[in-house]
Amino acid sequence: MLQRLGIRKVAYDWRKEHVPTFEEEILAYKKHDLEYFAFWSWHPDMEPLIARHDIRPQIWVTCPSPQGDTQQARIEACAAELLPHVKRTEKLGCKLGLYNHGGWGGEPANLVAVCQHLREKHNAEHVGIVYNFHHGHGHIEDFADVLRQMQPYLLCLNINGMNDNAQPKILPLGQGKHEKAMLQTILTSGYDGPIGILDHRSDVDAEKSLRENLEGLEELKTDLR
Repeated sequence: MLQRLGIRKVAYDWRKEHVPTFEEEILAYKKHDLEYFAFWSWHPDMEPLIARHDIRPQIWVTCPSPQGDTQQARIEACAAELLPHVKRTEKLGCKLGLYNHGGWGGEPANLVAVCQHLREKHNAEHVGIVYNFHHGHGHIEDFADVLRQMQPYLLCLNINGMNDNAQPKILPLGQGKHEKAMLQTILTSGYDGPIGILDHRSDVDAEKSLRENLEGLEELKTDLR
């Protein structure tokens, strides 16, 4: 399917039932010349496989939303909670992507602050941000500002069709009101890192969903400068 679509990199999401087939997935990507680009969350069974198969996926984890009396206390608590991931990914030679998934930890300013803290206090230059449009509907209007804040730390941008109030939350590219302007902002910013599309629609065949995004992106690109 991915070869038919012309997709060469994969971010792998999984559930408990997929753990026994982690290695099978890696081997299938190698067989079809696909890059194992990212692995969602963490599972200890993945650690020996990364070394055995000499892959270096980004590890994407939700940035925590700890409580604290002050902003600095929350930043420090978040960093402390992430430290096992930080040390593990450094050992494995993988980048650690803090994923915006709502709450305090999903706010761009907090993602940036946690990255800065980890880099300054723990020499964690491999830690960055994975920013997802579909979890960022609250920042449509100030996207240019938040992109500028995040840009030094961005590991990947995952794009999505964008309407007001997340109606709907998951929408193919080209079917929303705001994604064209947001893509123009990305282009103007000079960001040249990875950009991802997502399926995330259980009611639609994955190939159809991904193809809709690719076709929508192609249409949007004709208006970008």
